[in-house]
Amino acid sequence: MHSSSFSQPDPSVSDQPVILGFDPGRRKCGLAVIGVDRTLRYHHVVEAESAIATIQTLRQQFPISLLVMGDQTTAKDWKQKLSDALTDPLRIIMVDERHSSLEARDRYWQMYPAQGITSLIPQAFRTIPRPIDDIVAILLIERYLERLVT
Repeated sequence: MHSSSFSQPDPSVSDQPVILGFDPGRRKCGLAVIGVDRTLRYHHVVEAESAIATIQTLRQQFPISLLVMGDQTTAKDWKQKLSDALTDPLRIIMVDERHSSLEARDRYWQMYPAQGITSLIPQAFRTIPRPIDDIVAILLIERYLERLVT
């Protein structure tokens, strides 16, 4: 899985509420934490079995005010699992995740531009070297925030 270690939050922003994005899946899940100032604080892809434990760790590290998750494949099961497992209830908002995987491919190349000879290959033909469920989680938060503005 993609490694993005838990870094110490900047003390000047650590008390700002953040939103946890969750892209649930059967085998792996994407997680992202974004501040209300839209600063990306954390993103990671984890095995499905460790998703709840990772969410609990993130809740200890960040002042998570809300969990935004995709509404497709395994969403209903995951919503129930989260409600049952989290001792301190967390508000969960479901967001339309249609086409988010395609959008995440484009976002991956924005976040991690191709280097060297790979940059000569048209983007549509490049292979992304890792799972991008965490980037989907970022997009889900952005979709939620856009919904608030409109």
